[in-house]
Amino acid sequence: MGKPPFPTSETLIAPPSWRCIDFISDLHLHEDLPKTTAALAHYLDTTPADAVFLLGDIFEAWVGDDMRTQPYEQRCADMFAKASQRTRLFMMVGNRDFLLGPDMVAACGAEHLPDPTVLCAFGQRALLMHGDELCLADEAYLRFRAQVRQPAWQQTFLAAPLTARLTQAQQMRNASQMHQKTQAPEQWADVDEASAGQWMAAAHAPTLIHGHTHHPQTQSFGSEQVANGVRHVLSDWDLDHAHPRAEVLRWTAEGFVRVSWR
Repeated sequence: MGKPPFPTSETLIAPPSWRCIDFISDLHLHEDLPKTTAALAHYLDTTPADAVFLLGDIFEAWVGDDMRTQPYEQRCADMFAKASQRTRLFMMVGNRDFLLGPDMVAACGAEHLPDPTVLCAFGQRALLMHGDELCLADEAYLRFRAQVRQPAWQQTFLAAPLTARLTQAQQMRNASQMHQKTQAPEQWADVDEASAGQWMAAAHAPTLIHGHTHHPQTQSFGSEQVANGVRHVLSDWDLDHAHPRAEVLRWTAEGFVRVSWR
């Protein structure tokens, strides 16, 4: 697969009043995850963050903003809307919820966050991405991504009845879970470091923050493109199955720390 283009990154400048910024991703919210949903609600009620950035895969699947009329999704919208009264929320789409649109974002009291975005805070620049676009080894997924991100494909898909779209999403979810069972987690595709370095250099951002891979880590990142760079990979959230995990990456003037929310 060829190197991805370097899109012009949107730039968001944090107000001077922001003292604490949180990043989370890969919540994969679904009605079958009551403990995860409850933990998220508690986190949103108690976080000291002035802004919370949700970097994609907020929902396990999103088949159109009319999905917000479903009972569970409506509860999630209400949960986010409540949180938006005390902190600013930013939502970026991921590979699972790329059809998350302006109606649902507005219902959540959130602001749409383009992928990628450069966040300027505490005198630094950080490149925010979901991360899937840089997993160059996952060629089958990237072909699928190129297809479903086309406006014509989305228009055709969204024209189908909601029940049909929900059924198709469930089928795709089942297929994805079966595929994951054939591979150990360490075999899942990761971000291509050379391309990531090029994207960071193009954005003039020595720090990259992304999710998608479900391999939380903080990694020093030195390359021809970026000297003394750092990559922060966000945790996925799942408190309903084995190996519970729920982690927040927190940014303050003192630097980055990881906060467990189990």
